[in-house]
Amino acid sequence: MPTTISPSDWQKIRRHFRRTFTSNFHVAIATVDAEGQPNVTPIGSFLLNRSEYSGYYFEIFTTGIAKNANANPNVCIMAVNSSKWFWLKSLLLGRFAEPPMIKIYGKIGERRAAKPEEIKRVNRRLGRMKILPGGKKLFGNLPYIREIHFDRFEVAKVGAMSSK
Repeated sequence: MPTTISPSDWQKIRRHFRRTFTSNFHVAIATVDAEGQPNVTPIGSFLLNRSEYSGYYFEIFTTGIAKNANANPNVCIMAVNSSKWFWLKSLLLGRFAEPPMIKIYGKIGERRAAKPEEIKRVNRRLGRMKILPGGKKLFGNLPYIREIHFDRFEVAKVGAMSSK
C-alpha cells in the first residue's frame, strides 16, 4: 500500500531515482485515459526537485500523457534499479539492501514553458548523450515541461529478499 511521503522518505526516493537513471536512462510514467485505459510511457527527461515533493519532465514525444492528464491528473512514476552490480550483490547477499523499485504517486500539472535553470539541469543530467546525433534528435529542443506534485510512495517488497 502507498504511504504518505515524509522529508526523510523524499531524500531516499530522490537517491533511488538518481541511481536508477544511471542504469535505465528512464522512468515509467503511468496515466489513465478518459475511458479508464492505462498508458505507460518511458521518460528520459524526468527530474525530482530537492523540496516540495515534486518533479517535472520535458514534454517531447508524450502525446498520450498530455491527453490523459486532461481527463485524469493522477499519475504513478516507477523507477527500477536495473544495475547488474546491484542485482548481483543482492543475489549474493540474499537480500536487497535497498528496494529495487519505488513508485511515487501524484497529480500532473499543466504544460508550461521550461525555465532556463530547468533546461540547464536536464542538460547536465543528459551529459554527453546530448551531443551525439541521436541525442540531438531526441533532446535538441526542450521547450515545455509538466510539473508533478507527489503525496504518496510505495517500495517493492520482494519476499525474503526485501530488507526489514
